[in-house]
Amino acid sequence: MLPTIADVLALDTVRRGSPRVVAGDDRLDTKVRWVHVGEIADIAHLLRGGELVLTTGVALPEDPEKLADYIGELSAVGASGLIVELGRRFVRELPRAVVKAAEEHGLPLIVLTRETPFVQITESVHARIIDIQLEELRASEQLHEVFTELSVEGASPAEVLAQVARLSSRPVLLENLAHQVLACESAGRDAGSLLAGWETRSRAVAPAGRTAYDVASGWLVTTVGARGQDWGRLILFCDAPPSPRDLVLAERAATTLALGRLLERHQESLERQAHGTIITGILTHAYADPEEAAARARAVGVPLTGRRLISVVIRPTEPVEQALDGQAQLGELAEATAAACRDARLPALVGALDQDRIGVLLPLPPRSAAEPALTALSERLRVLWKPGAAFVLASGSVVESIRDVRRSFLEAEQVADVAVRQPDGRAFYRLPDLRLRGLLHLLRDDARLQTFAERELGPLLAHDAQRGGDLTRILRIYLDAGRNKAVAAQKAHLSRPAFYDRLRRLERILETDLDDVESCLSLHVALLALESFRRDSR
Repeated sequence: MLPTIADVLALDTVRRGSPRVVAGDDRLDTKVRWVHVGEIADIAHLLRGGELVLTTGVALPEDPEKLADYIGELSAVGASGLIVELGRRFVRELPRAVVKAAEEHGLPLIVLTRETPFVQITESVHARIIDIQLEELRASEQLHEVFTELSVEGASPAEVLAQVARLSSRPVLLENLAHQVLACESAGRDAGSLLAGWETRSRAVAPAGRTAYDVASGWLVTTVGARGQDWGRLILFCDAPPSPRDLVLAERAATTLALGRLLERHQESLERQAHGTIITGILTHAYADPEEAAARARAVGVPLTGRRLISVVIRPTEPVEQALDGQAQLGELAEATAAACRDARLPALVGALDQDRIGVLLPLPPRSAAEPALTALSERLRVLWKPGAAFVLASGSVVESIRDVRRSFLEAEQVADVAVRQPDGRAFYRLPDLRLRGLLHLLRDDARLQTFAERELGPLLAHDAQRGGDLTRILRIYLDAGRNKAVAAQKAHLSRPAFYDRLRRLERILETDLDDVESCLSLHVALLALESFRRDSR
């Protein structure tokens, strides 16, 4: 973590010059990347940003406008500040044009009222910067081994957070983009206090940058994601500004979490692994040509060319434990499904999609109906799998091309995830059973849906969180009432003028027209998605 201008002013070598801040005293937290001594007026083109410029001003122009341009150019290239030693060019104070320009551009401007060797300042500041960099390097080397081992072992998020808490002696938390807690390690503190009113508190903290410290909350926040797709935030609770080691620790933990999400896999039989690899390749478009997928499927005895293709997702109705026993249970279900397909004379690709679901790709003869095949598969599986162990079998749409299999699988996954929550005993489930709420609930972990909800409602939720307001509830009442203001006012137990005033405030905060049908539809979908996030976190 680079030193700030305030840190530089606290150094003995600088204090001996009796420094005085004459402009930008509210910007003393600006980071200093390097110190540059320069006596020429056109120095800006030599800078890269983040430099603290030292000068006696002997070569600066007389013209006030040119002096102001000098300040403007420093600000434009991102200089962190300017220190001017008085006594040579400017005897007791700087020209008003310089101070005014610095104030207008927000550039910290400091004068040294006593002569000070600039070399002593540059040496002390540069030594501080290099020491910080060395400390970060040592911390990185120390933590590299720890988190490399966690990555190799495929550690769960809870295990990663436990290691972070152990190394930092601080609580740490992982949340998704909807500010819902995914994992938390309290480091001996009261977890209830840490998590109380979490969503509201978290929404109020939005520091800039992928890794940043928020002074008000005392949180060190690191974005978690991989391949350009962010999906959460790691938060380290700090009692004081974090050290370089804390920064490295948070970033390495975030990398390990992102890598773990990418590499998560399960133990299966070689046949199931082969089938699962083909299914995954089709779903992720890993094969350059659909014919490659067809050839790989033929190699394991499953013909896909010239067939009607239907995707099936099977889920146990009881949650699969996140342990070796859980993996074994899912493996048994996959093997039972493959046996059921053989008994029903249905050649199929069968493999685990994740820790909860089995995927099946059924190729059907031309002009054959899907319902008899699905019924036969369901009946045989109920016989072959554990007695009394229930599951749901969900089907996507029948497609004619391998290119469309991904869409069929997505439909089947949506149906399965909804059906498993309220199964009614039918042999199989289809997409028409879903409604909008179910669809949004299925997509609740998708970063794109979370981003959409935040984009639509973020300003409103932040407003309510910061002011303890209830405008989100007012918006929901208004939309539930079909945009009938009179009915909505009655349901909100408010007079019409008071309710209309709240609607106007909503429009200002959301920057939208609440009489516009499409805008209201978008907001309504975002509210339903938000309910899905919150319901899942209970």
